[in-house]
Amino acid sequence: MDKALNMGKSSATGSFYLLIGVVGSTVIMALGTIVLGWLLSRDELGLYGVALIPSSMINFIRDWGVNSAMIKQIAGLRAANKEDEIHDVIVSGVIFEIVSGAALSVLCFAIADVLASFLQMPASSTLISIMSLSIFAGAILASANAVFVGFERMKLSSFTTIFSAVTKTALGPLLVILNFGVLGAVIGSAVSVVAGAAAGIIIVYFVMFKPIQKSKVSLSKIFRNLRSMLRYGIPLTISNTVVGVVPLIFAFVMAPIAKESLMGDYYAASYFTVLLTFFTIPISTALFPAFAKVNPKDEPELLKRVFSSSVKYTSVLVVPATMVIMALANPIVNTLWPQKFPFAPLFLALSVIINLYVVVGYISLGTFLTGVGETGFLMKQGGLSFLVSLLFVFFLIPFFGATNSSLAVVVAILGIFLSALPSLIWGLYWVWKRFGVKADFLESAKIFAASSIAAIVTFLFLNIFSAVAWIMLISGFAVFLLVYLAGAPLLGAVTQTDVDNLRAMFSSLGMVSKLLEIPLKFVEIPLQLRRRQGLNKKKQIL
Repeated sequence: MDKALNMGKSSATGSFYLLIGVVGSTVIMALGTIVLGWLLSRDELGLYGVALIPSSMINFIRDWGVNSAMIKQIAGLRAANKEDEIHDVIVSGVIFEIVSGAALSVLCFAIADVLASFLQMPASSTLISIMSLSIFAGAILASANAVFVGFERMKLSSFTTIFSAVTKTALGPLLVILNFGVLGAVIGSAVSVVAGAAAGIIIVYFVMFKPIQKSKVSLSKIFRNLRSMLRYGIPLTISNTVVGVVPLIFAFVMAPIAKESLMGDYYAASYFTVLLTFFTIPISTALFPAFAKVNPKDEPELLKRVFSSSVKYTSVLVVPATMVIMALANPIVNTLWPQKFPFAPLFLALSVIINLYVVVGYISLGTFLTGVGETGFLMKQGGLSFLVSLLFVFFLIPFFGATNSSLAVVVAILGIFLSALPSLIWGLYWVWKRFGVKADFLESAKIFAASSIAAIVTFLFLNIFSAVAWIMLISGFAVFLLVYLAGAPLLGAVTQTDVDNLRAMFSSLGMVSKLLEIPLKFVEIPLQLRRRQGLNKKKQIL
């Protein structure tokens, strides 16, 4: 097995354990969200979602890229067999997160009334104040997860994620049932982050830190480490801020226009967009150590193979997942909340479109640039996206909102999609010129075509077939899956080599490899038909 496939196998294993955390926590929180959707009114759900915006925005800004720097340094030191130096990296990173988290928590608490006034929702002031605690706790939790990923201990990251999700799902709905209303839901959300942070930092101390603990680190050593981390990480702040904060800024600006009811529809839809994080978060996180281990100067061909393969195998999963959500948006929403959120299906279908950029390298590009240390370019990319987004924030959303509040939400969702496009094109061109890496666009086109055909067939099926929402959801998903699994190999989007590589990469995952074997066997049927047709044509020519 060559090095690229070995790296793929390592990434697949790490991705799987992260996937357990993402899927587990998302499923658990989805149950809590469904219950909240039943217990809270449309307006109350909108107020709940809006109250979480300020703390979420600050959490993106808070990091300054230090956690990414921690992951890179820990992974690099482990690869170089310098594990004795990891101690100082952990101390420096955690201290920074604690200080920045505490300062920004106090700031959010202090300006809660001002933010509520801008939102034209006075009731949100108390809720924003409570959520300010999650900023401090989130800083600790993020630093713990950075250590886990740097050590490639994805199981531990999954544990803290699931633990936090269980706390949120159990506590939030319980407090709502006890007549605390939206306040109870917000308290449950804040406490869940605190619980995850406590579990994460305790595990880091006893499992990773204590075994390598040495004498106290001097202040000068901490500042020296932080300077190195910030040089690497500050440019990442701009990029991460744009990716994470721009959607929140759009929501923050449209909230006074949309009011609580439409914001309720928007957040009902947004809860389903996290379904795609089943794939995107584990893949991007697990790819980071893989890219960080490749030396661009010494292993240029390996770098090209790893990048193009990452785009293809990410697309094979993410593109059909995106398309099926778009095709089934209406039965997805109405299965859980029949006719309660009338605009949510439209908002859901539009919100997931941005994930289709994956066919050209949307996920792989940012992870690649971070892994090879090109954070300065990421900063420039982020700046360009932010400038484009300002057009929507200051002009288009208010303009359309003046006449039609639901149209303002649609413009905001499309603004998130369109503001990312110029920087994505620039980034793909830059890495191609600098490193010679690019996606295999023909392969991507085949994957997109196979997914599009499956989505169109599913959409037409749902327009012909009439039944209750849950039956349409199940039958629509079955139609999509059958058409995609049959169409992808027939169009050449998936080859026998891909099937063999996926088997090899996931071979160490026990039961998962056996479950994966079911769709792989199904895919091999049309592959065998194609091979037979090719052999018959050759015989006819001869």
